[in-house]
Amino acid sequence: MSLTLIPQSGFCAMPWKNGGGTTIEIAASPHGAGLDRFDWRVSMARVEGSGPFSVFEGIDRCLCVLGGAEIVLKPFGRGHVTLTQDSPPYAFPADLALEADVLDGPITDLNVMTRRGRARAFVSRLIGTQPLAFTGMADVTLMMLQTDCHAVSGNLTIEAVSGDVLRLDGRGSSCTVSARDASVPLGLFLIELWQTGQN
Repeated sequence: MSLTLIPQSGFCAMPWKNGGGTTIEIAASPHGAGLDRFDWRVSMARVEGSGPFSVFEGIDRCLCVLGGAEIVLKPFGRGHVTLTQDSPPYAFPADLALEADVLDGPITDLNVMTRRGRARAFVSRLIGTQPLAFTGMADVTLMMLQTDCHAVSGNLTIEAVSGDVLRLDGRGSSCTVSARDASVPLGLFLIELWQTGQN
């Protein structure tokens, strides 16, 4: 059980599955797994313009807007969904073909993908004026920071900046996260990941 920092310098860039852009991988399980072998994968991408989303068979996906104006998702046979930085995380099956419209300039999104029968995830956005205390309820908990923070777990203190990710491993692991500047609201995306199957 441990708390570790994944700095932005540790993110890994790779091409989209459909070749239409670049994604930045933050973490995956198993570590280093390719697109056809991961159980779960957390990444972010800059979407420059409109076009189709990559299709991932057997994968569930959750999307959040980190920066930019808005993106409009148009799943086949369903109503349109407009996502902005203020929208809650949006979950959908990644094997559903859909088009995305970016109307007011590029956006940066956060993607959380899990393989059905192997893993599941819950994503939430937290904003507060007080330090946030976490006890891990999942196998892995990732916190994508939107504020410069310091995190404390036992005798360990980690200093992190907006855009970095904190990783808490093990159910029952705990930490407290505070904004460095007490006058600035603390903001982060909380990504809880459970392993539900074995190879």
